[in-house]
Amino acid sequence: MSKVVTFGEIMLRLSPPGFLRFSQTNSFDVVYGGGESNVAVSLANYGIPVDFVTRLPKNDIGDCALMELRKRNVNTQNIIFGGDRLGIYFLETGAVSRGSKVVYDRAYSAISEIKPGMIDWDKVFDGTEWFHWTGITPAISQSAADVCLEAVKIASAKGISISTDLNYRAKLWNYGVEPEVIMTELTSYCDIILGNEEDAEKHFGIKPEGLDITTQGHDVKAESFLSVCQQMMKKFPKAKKVITTLRGSISASHNTWAGVLYDGETMFQSPQYQITDIVDRVGGGDSFMGGLIYGLLTYPKDDQNALNFAVAASCLKHTIKGDANLVTIDEVQKLMGGDASGRVAR
Repeated sequence: MSKVVTFGEIMLRLSPPGFLRFSQTNSFDVVYGGGESNVAVSLANYGIPVDFVTRLPKNDIGDCALMELRKRNVNTQNIIFGGDRLGIYFLETGAVSRGSKVVYDRAYSAISEIKPGMIDWDKVFDGTEWFHWTGITPAISQSAADVCLEAVKIASAKGISISTDLNYRAKLWNYGVEPEVIMTELTSYCDIILGNEEDAEKHFGIKPEGLDITTQGHDVKAESFLSVCQQMMKKFPKAKKVITTLRGSISASHNTWAGVLYDGETMFQSPQYQITDIVDRVGGGDSFMGGLIYGLLTYPKDDQNALNFAVAASCLKHTIKGDANLVTIDEVQKLMGGDASGRVAR
């Protein structure tokens, strides 16, 4: 089986226990994760050979992140080392009407100082079928964006399928460039594009017709996003599929969750799930992407099944503490089959 490669930053996540606020806590729970590493963990969990490529500091904290990846059967042989620190983010978990809050501490992280030429992409892409990156990586620094561009150009020349999760992060785009310029060039190499309505608007000025994203609440209509998918395909003619996640935020603890996939002719819609008691929503989009890549590789002629797998997998991720999705294929397929009972398996 050909491998998948993901490229990006893995970080140290520090969270107050339970639902404590930053001002209340005397300790932090430790988790390692990041957009592309979370996708890699999902794929490895489904039995897909996957490499995660990044730059880590050669110190105890970098080693802990490395061990977390190895523990999840992600190949780390192409990770390079250098720099002084691992990026950190602090997460205050919200509940009911109080939203979660993220504070970044990732300036001068090892990967923010990565440079073109540091990674041997010809070696990395040997035997690779799929390459995945997200909009988080080029938002970190100009040099990280340059390496991301280096990777997609080489992957494209080799005929490797390229996917992106647009993942707009307002707090990261702060090094004096317009996100649209960088993201337009990078996304132009992609075969598979995932993004929600905010990603499309903030990166490219593309809006769903007749829908105000600031007031949509829980009333999310899949049909409203056909125009987004069509505009994205017009802007990026290399794209074979454009996928949008549909999250309706009733509260921090209760979301609706679904997705649509557009192949240029047909818009496939998934079932909608009610996630009524969210344990941890961080990594929800990454778990969708991991499920989607698995689905498209496993069911190459069945986009509906691939989409349904991605939505069910990411629905289950909301029940798992931490960044990464640790569900099994059997658990996903059980939910896809309509069993959401949560009964004890004896």
